[in-house]
Amino acid sequence: MNNSLVNKYNIAGPRYTSYPTVPYWDNDTFSVNNWKSSLITSFNESNESEGISLYIHMPFCESLCTFCGCNKRITKQHDVESPYIDAVLKEWRFYVDLFDQKPIIKELHLGGGTPTFFKPENLKRLINGIFEDAILAEGHEFSFEGHPNNTTRAHLQALFDVGFRRVSYGVQDYNITVQKAIHRIQPFENVKRATEMAREIGYTSVGHDIIFGLPFQTLEHVEQTILKTKELGPDRLAFYSYAHVPWIKGNGQRGFKDSDLPKAELKRQQYELGKQLLTEVGYHEIGMDHFSLPSDSLYKSMQNKNLHRNFMGYTASKTQTMIGLGVSAIGDSWYGFGQNVKVLEDYYELLEQNKLPVYRGHILNEEDLIIRRHILNLMCGFETSWTSDHMNLPEIPEVLMKLKEMEQDELLEIYSKSIKILPKGQPFVRNICMAFDLLLQRKTPDVQLFSMTV
Repeated sequence: MNNSLVNKYNIAGPRYTSYPTVPYWDNDTFSVNNWKSSLITSFNESNESEGISLYIHMPFCESLCTFCGCNKRITKQHDVESPYIDAVLKEWRFYVDLFDQKPIIKELHLGGGTPTFFKPENLKRLINGIFEDAILAEGHEFSFEGHPNNTTRAHLQALFDVGFRRVSYGVQDYNITVQKAIHRIQPFENVKRATEMAREIGYTSVGHDIIFGLPFQTLEHVEQTILKTKELGPDRLAFYSYAHVPWIKGNGQRGFKDSDLPKAELKRQQYELGKQLLTEVGYHEIGMDHFSLPSDSLYKSMQNKNLHRNFMGYTASKTQTMIGLGVSAIGDSWYGFGQNVKVLEDYYELLEQNKLPVYRGHILNEEDLIIRRHILNLMCGFETSWTSDHMNLPEIPEVLMKLKEMEQDELLEIYSKSIKILPKGQPFVRNICMAFDLLLQRKTPDVQLFSMTV
């Protein structure tokens, strides 16, 4: 890749798991009642036709990984499991009570933290408790994030028994120097064992997460990690840039110095090398930062042009309604976002008071909805158009002016009513989306809010 392009476009920018992005949510006009209303509207429009998605945040970890920017609670005390599951089930029933019919669950994901911190029987109790108030959609897709060091056969079997067929393991990097820097000591043998166990039990999609741009990470480290990954042949991969955001409270990114991180040019070389090695053995790039084999549902979704992206990342099926359960979880009604409180004790206290533990969010206006569609199109299909009223913005000429230089750099092509990102421009999709982000342009942040785009 042209290093001058990397230097030119490597700026701080959102990852666009939502639009508006979280720092631009209008909390002044948001209320829990508005959030409930938007959710009811969305549910009534979409439950029967496409079902809902459910994200459950499991915050507990036994040790802190210093690359992690997620909400977590570090503890070795496993007596925290049952009270947390009881709280999540109580929150779920608050949502179920809003609706006139049973939710039809199309997609369910357990994220963290570390879901496999929980005992297998407790995970099974949680999922069966959710199912008491729901119907399972035909062709549902249930997935969870497993830690290779503590995912047991019992974990995999318990979740398989209640319908899970996809698991993703956080690998990051196999080099011991890098692992020590990020406080994630994880031998290849553990990943191999966890991957093979899942396949023996019957999981149809096993994913690995690999990160480039980690402290002390070299091109050789990335090459060795990808070569080891090829041995195991995961069905899909998240291969993404480390997001260095140490200013976010409580994320623990203090295990190394900024000078220990690879520079932008090296990060991009790491990505290009990884992409080349993966492509050589049959992986296809999906959207941004993802790869899959042709047999995986993510690839089929991209081919069928129904790839979707939300707070869970890229998903193979689109649902308009996503409910987030657990501390810090974010829900998405398409018309609005609502996020739960981030402190565990506050989460418990609000539920004790029989209140939804939502503390902030955003209700989208018509402009937000149009821009959201454009950004989703670009993120999922590398193109977007404004041939209809519900895609048109008065500011489109200004957007195209901002994209003109990118067209000259051969990153995209501009047509009369559409744009298309070229292969050369795909690594810069976040920058292209930023041209549509009117909220970001109207109020440039005084301090750095986002990780670097490259």
